[in-house]
Amino acid sequence: MVPEVLGDAESRMAKSLEAFKRELQTIRTGRASPALVERLPVEYYGTPTPLQQLATIHAPEPRLLVIQPFDRGSFGDIEKAIQKSDLGINPTNDGKVIRLAIPPLTEERRRQMVRLAKTKVEEARVAIRNIRRDAHKDLEEFESEKMISADEFARGVEQLQKLTDRFVLEVDRLGHQKEAEIMEV
Repeated sequence: MVPEVLGDAESRMAKSLEAFKRELQTIRTGRASPALVERLPVEYYGTPTPLQQLATIHAPEPRLLVIQPFDRGSFGDIEKAIQKSDLGINPTNDGKVIRLAIPPLTEERRRQMVRLAKTKVEEARVAIRNIRRDAHKDLEEFESEKMISADEFARGVEQLQKLTDRFVLEVDRLGHQKEAEIMEV
């Protein structure tokens, strides 16, 4: 019983960590990365569609993103989506590709990005703690129904806390790494 609960909690925490990593990739750092716009929702034929499903995105230079839509009719929709986003970048369209020149970040904008990164870190911590709470509740139910002993419950809670601490430390490490990347000039 306890190993199943811990295994489930670990897999859910790992999924939360992966989601957190994807969220961090969307935060602008001054370098061009396709991850900045991959999941940007584009209103395409009335349906919000991630940009990565409508175009190829690559970074030929450190401060330039090139977006090549599969369908020429989607150029306007993609440009509108980029302008509406909070990226603060104006697209240029030459009829074949859309170019996004990534301007260097100002000090004030860097600080805003760091605050955003800290918010994402806290959200990830909360998600991991919620998973711990759910697993703890399951262990309590097993103990109250006499499916596990009090000793097994105590060991399970201890292992669950170690698991939680490991994932929270990884979230913190990734958050600090992203902050350093943002503040790097």
